[in-house]
Amino acid sequence: MKAFNFFILYRFPIGIVLLVAGIALGLSVGWWEATVVLLIAVICIVTHLLFGPMRMVQEAVEAGDIERATALMNKVKFPKLLYKPIRSVYYFMQSNMAMYSNDLDKAEATIRQSIQSGSPMKEYEGMQYFQLGTIAYQKNDLKTADQNLKKAVRMGLPDKENTAAALLTLASIAMSRRDFKSAKEYFRRAKAQKPTTAQIVSQIKEMDKYISRMPG
Repeated sequence: MKAFNFFILYRFPIGIVLLVAGIALGLSVGWWEATVVLLIAVICIVTHLLFGPMRMVQEAVEAGDIERATALMNKVKFPKLLYKPIRSVYYFMQSNMAMYSNDLDKAEATIRQSIQSGSPMKEYEGMQYFQLGTIAYQKNDLKTADQNLKKAVRMGLPDKENTAAALLTLASIAMSRRDFKSAKEYFRRAKAQKPTTAQIVSQIKEMDKYISRMPG
């Protein structure tokens, strides 16, 4: 695993060195003899440009090492050359990093780039709109938040935790509009997901105090 990560991290400079060596070998000995070296060089360079270090970025994020994840993301100099599904993930992670630092404008811009790049799977597309809706909610743009969160729920989210979080936010928006009937329905659906994340469970308990006193 460490050897593979080393290759991912350094395959571009390795590719450049092999390319120079292959050209030198071709000029001095013969191009047939240089074929294998040049082929490996091209594979190293092309795979770096198409895939970047996104596998290592994902590992860093899962380990909670945001600083390392950010450093690895910064190694991608030409994101538009990334393979389309990888590019979508790259911009999605850029948006996540921006949200960690509370840079909502950058978070919104990069999640829109992720959406424009397409989605590798339907549930992931739902997460893109969930992210966009969450950003709008934090910006107090409730109309845009409502539209995108509803779209995310319709498309489907990958797990009950994210689905419950989206429904709770929709319930909160409905409450702010005094649409108590919709608020109760979204809240009921959120509870039905039976989330286990401490933060979401706490939100449900807190919101339950207000929902139970609502008319309608």
